[in-house]
Amino acid sequence: MKSTFSRNFFPAAIMLLAAMLLVGTSFRALLGSYLEDNAMEGLENDASTIAALAQAYYLDRNLDSTDFLINLTVSSQVSGADAMICDQQGQLLLCSDAPFGCEHQGMVVNSEYLQRVFTQGVARDTGIMEPIYDQARYIVSVPILDAVTSTPVGLVMVSSPMAATMKVLKQATDIYLFVSLLVIAIAVVAMTINARRQAKPLQQLAKAANAFGHGDLKARVQLKGSHPREVEELALAFNNMASYLEKSEYQRQEFVANVSHELKTPMTTIGGYVDGMLDGTIPPERQKHYMRLVSDETKRLSRLVRSMLDISRLDQGGIPDERKSRFDLCECLGQVLITFEQKINGKGLEVEVAMPEHPVYTRADRDSITQVVYNLVDNAVKFCPQGGKLCLKLRESSTKVYVSVANDGDTIPPEELPLVFDRFHKLDKSRSQNRDGWGLGLYIVKTIICSHGEDISVTSREGKTEFTFTLPLVN
Repeated sequence: MKSTFSRNFFPAAIMLLAAMLLVGTSFRALLGSYLEDNAMEGLENDASTIAALAQAYYLDRNLDSTDFLINLTVSSQVSGADAMICDQQGQLLLCSDAPFGCEHQGMVVNSEYLQRVFTQGVARDTGIMEPIYDQARYIVSVPILDAVTSTPVGLVMVSSPMAATMKVLKQATDIYLFVSLLVIAIAVVAMTINARRQAKPLQQLAKAANAFGHGDLKARVQLKGSHPREVEELALAFNNMASYLEKSEYQRQEFVANVSHELKTPMTTIGGYVDGMLDGTIPPERQKHYMRLVSDETKRLSRLVRSMLDISRLDQGGIPDERKSRFDLCECLGQVLITFEQKINGKGLEVEVAMPEHPVYTRADRDSITQVVYNLVDNAVKFCPQGGKLCLKLRESSTKVYVSVANDGDTIPPEELPLVFDRFHKLDKSRSQNRDGWGLGLYIVKTIICSHGEDISVTSREGKTEFTFTLPLVN
């Protein structure tokens, strides 16, 4: 399996080499073309100058005069090029390297080449001029024109070796290759360091994920230093996921422990009563009383199972939209309050109701909202002291409906407020002994409200506790 370094390095290295090769080839071609054009232009200027000089001497038929030979030699030495003069038939007359006579005199230039020079006015070529020169040269030829008739009367051939230009090209190529190899080496080192630097947080992430998968729920990715934003976002997402899973696992374990604890007491009670009736410990005349207690415990277990099923349903799918309907929230609150009339009168509570006189419509699952209000009012009545005050309020804003249920009683400690909506959390620890409630009511309330996309909050100060939840206002 290829590593991240190999996956990134080899394509980048191939592209870098291809780019360097393309640039080098283009650079060599451009430099060679420039040097050749520059050499050819210089030779053409020299050839034109010598042709003009030869034209003046040719007019007097003094090509072999000492002055012309000296001028030819000086011009050749100044330009660094060799010059040859041929007559109209292409026969070589003079050479700048031996103006007073050389072994090449009498040689004849190819007629096709001679005709091309006379026709085009100039000829540029590269190659070996055999048998005069045995090395490659730049060659430029121009005609010598008659000053009166402007007809060709001779030919000037100027040439220079290509070795100097090739040497410059070789030096430029060597420098380019050296620089290219240096750049490639630096690039390889930089890419290696960068790849290892990028792979390090990924290795840490893999190590943390492996530890987390083997049960270490506290494993986290610790990134130090500067890392790419994507890596930091990935590490943050992993840490958030790990924290959520750790919390979920803790809640699952706590839930199992709480359910086991809550089931243990009623099951033990039921088992004890039944065994007592079977073995005769409980006399027949008392069995009806204990059977009633067994029935009550069974009903409480049934309510617990039903509450747990409701929680599971809400946690998994929430409230489907097809179950939501438009209904009058004032009517719903009034109906719930009527069901508590007997309990309210039994404790002598003062009830304060503040609701608009007109209907207030919302869109939600009516049965679920009725359960929310029922649970909140049930808690308020239960914790309100004898002769205390119970408040039920409803107010509107531009888009929301706010429902508040408040009661007098003991103030909830600030550290307890964030926990009141947790499963199996009981504010009054003594309630576990009298078996009044399971600690699921407020958790169900919060789950129902959140499944509607709304919020619920609680405040408790100066002997008054108030729960407030929101619902959408529908005209």
